[in-house]
Amino acid sequence: MASQKFFLVTPSTRGLSLALTRNLLRTTELPVFATYRQGKKEEVKEHILKPLKESGSVDSARLNLLYLDLLNENSIKQAAEELDEKLHSLSKNTENSKISTPTIEKAFLTGGILHPEKNSAELNLSEITETFRINVISHLLLIKYFSKFLPKTHPQNVSNDEIAKWVHISARVGSISDNSRGGWYSYRASKAALNQVIKTFDLQLQMKKTAAMCVGIHPGTMRTNLSKSFWESSSVNRLFNPEDAAKNIVGVVQKLGQDQRGKVWDWKGEEVLP
Repeated sequence: MASQKFFLVTPSTRGLSLALTRNLLRTTELPVFATYRQGKKEEVKEHILKPLKESGSVDSARLNLLYLDLLNENSIKQAAEELDEKLHSLSKNTENSKISTPTIEKAFLTGGILHPEKNSAELNLSEITETFRINVISHLLLIKYFSKFLPKTHPQNVSNDEIAKWVHISARVGSISDNSRGGWYSYRASKAALNQVIKTFDLQLQMKKTAAMCVGIHPGTMRTNLSKSFWESSSVNRLFNPEDAAKNIVGVVQKLGQDQRGKVWDWKGEEVLP
């Protein structure tokens, strides 16, 4: 039985996440389910689609928005339930009765926040807690509620191009072996924890013989509000605009095969060592 595919981007309205959403709408033909936390749904949709409509390059009906607050488990659960309803409706309304409920082609989990402590004296409990809630815990909860939308087919029956990709946006500073500068305690620790989550979830997918793989991606330093304070830092070798970063990420993820699963890769397709 054939199964339609779709993309998931959460969140999807600013910086890299917005650029990823637009990239998928512009360069593919599959439905895109994207999440938002602020504003009215129609206004958010118009914000995402405006530059694409101007170029006449996208079918606006492909973009489906889901309300989701990364700091609220019930919100994450309700968004997954809404997606489930939409997918079942989509499969029922199709003219081809042999098409089953759609499954994820690629999922991009982009949530992240940075409180850059220069030294241990700057550590703040509320900021540390927020960092781990967004950079790690929300990713765990998204796995809990949204991974059910991954395909169930045994991976031996699909090629590398066909296997679903579950992608967490991570960071090179999560690498312990690469840490030569110190600082950024909570951000480094949270990204290292996220990288462990990536490995652990990928092992679960393998044990369940699921036709999906999990990886992490380091997009490089971008010109976004997250990194604005560090654009002039000597440690930053190159700055990307979000659109170029999104293009790089999609390209790297597309090329990754099953022998590259469970690891973190950078925007050049090179492995970020643990």
